[in-house]
Amino acid sequence: MPGRNTSEPVVIARNLVKRYGDNLAVDDLDLTVHRGECFGLLGPNGAGKTSTLKMASCVSPVTSGELLI
Repeated sequence: MPGRNTSEPVVIARNLVKRYGDNLAVDDLDLTVHRGECFGLLGPNGAGKTSTLKMASCVSPVTSGELLI
């Protein structure tokens, strides 16, 4: 759209951590996704992709760090 700032961040994660008891699922994740970007999470099983998306969609609480949508 004309006049839209494509460099505006729409997702910001800083020092994001997710723990399930003693199990560390997401360890100190930092990322920024800007408006208009196509973004994907890739990694092996157990890398924390689903846990990250659950935190981003407010299905699971953040253990520590900051997540802004």
